[in-house]
Amino acid sequence: MTTTAETAGMTTSRLSTSPFGRALCAMITPFTASGALDLDGAQQLAHRLVAQGCDGLVLSGTTGESPTTTDAEKAALVAAVREAVGERASIVAGVGTFDTRHTVELALAAEKAGADGLLLVSPYYSRPPQDALEAHFREVADACGLPVMLYDIPVRTGTRIEADTLVRLAEHPRIVAVKDCSYDFLAAQKVLARTELAYYAGCDEHNLALYAVGGAGYVSTVANVVPSRLRAVLDAFDAGDTRAAARLQQRATPLVEAVMASGLPGTVTVKALLTGLGLPAGPVRAPLRPAGREAVETLRAVYEEFVTA
Repeated sequence: MTTTAETAGMTTSRLSTSPFGRALCAMITPFTASGALDLDGAQQLAHRLVAQGCDGLVLSGTTGESPTTTDAEKAALVAAVREAVGERASIVAGVGTFDTRHTVELALAAEKAGADGLLLVSPYYSRPPQDALEAHFREVADACGLPVMLYDIPVRTGTRIEADTLVRLAEHPRIVAVKDCSYDFLAAQKVLARTELAYYAGCDEHNLALYAVGGAGYVSTVANVVPSRLRAVLDAFDAGDTRAAARLQQRATPLVEAVMASGLPGTVTVKALLTGLGLPAGPVRAPLRPAGREAVETLRAVYEEFVTA
């Protein structure tokens, strides 16, 4: 049986090793019906997410449609969300591109706009070898004063950030975290054991599992829709009720599957759900396309079953 003192100690330890908070949302980027950036909508969404348990927001990531937003839009989004949430939540800005020079420019712009940290994805398409990948990350981290979260998602970039590379990069004073979408749970545990990097689950089905072995929390796409429900999983675990944490994670599994494994990108499914809830979302930008009617009906049914359970 975990004592109150032990639970308090675990919570304090978690906070000290979670540089951007525990419950982070990979926030969508809302657009108007005409496809323009909807900053008012972004502020409304950010306020809702923080009010319902998110202590960090990741902007301009995969879910935020970063490949189709301009540099100016990315900076404006950071500034608007900063204004909306103040100091109530951390803001991590996605600045990764396939061009080191461009990535540095975006990092400096995000810092100026008010971000608390940077999300750096592996350069995609060019598929640099590990030494070049390491040099890329170091150059960006050296150029900017913000802490960095590396984003390992080889299914999209074509390049894995290998465990040994992560161990070396952990020596950099501003490289402090990893968003793990590698689906390599063993490698994640190896890096956790050898470094002080804060590991965030980037795949919602791993939120509890990674947390249980020392992860810092999650960067969740599904949190756009049910932020408080996902936060409850971590809260139950920190309170020492691991059975409740497991039960809450299991209950979320059908929604996680519907949003993230339905054959549609998470951006598409989340925007469909948010639109149905009357929240700012708007269309996706090409080449993405909106969810079809049948997909929307399925998503809505799964969502309704989850929230009424």
